[in-house]
Amino acid sequence: MARFKGLDTPREARRSIRPSYDPETFGRLSENFARFLGTARFLVYMTVFVLSWGLWNSLAPDKWRFDNFPFIFLTLILSLQASYAAPLILLAQNRQADRDRIQYQEDRARDDRNLADTEYLTRELASLRTAIGEIATRDFVRSELQDAVEEIAKNSGTKPKPDAN
Repeated sequence: MARFKGLDTPREARRSIRPSYDPETFGRLSENFARFLGTARFLVYMTVFVLSWGLWNSLAPDKWRFDNFPFIFLTLILSLQASYAAPLILLAQNRQADRDRIQYQEDRARDDRNLADTEYLTRELASLRTAIGEIATRDFVRSELQDAVEEIAKNSGTKPKPDAN
């Protein structure tokens, strides 16, 4: 069997050597890590670790010490931890900013709908007030009827009956 079939057929996708990862899973892990770094528990753990390191390498017998006074190895470990923590914290902040932006857009859309609903209800209320203002009231109709009765009575020469309210 020939290695290449021809230029008219696409090659099959090769398996990549690079590891694949789900960015969403990695993002969630970075958020959890960043959230843990901001807790009092982390500060207590880190304080206990650094104090234990310093006390062990200061008070233990010389043959058991692995990092003498300037604590160069401790500095290396803390620098390494900080070099990983900073990008993970930034990644978590970026994800939070994305969530905040989406929430802002949804809030803005909801506010626009609420404003449109409020303006519609205001227009409807104004039209109802106008319609009510154009409706003849009972007193107005009564006075018009009394005027008409008096005019008829005047024209016919009879005396109108008093109003029996």
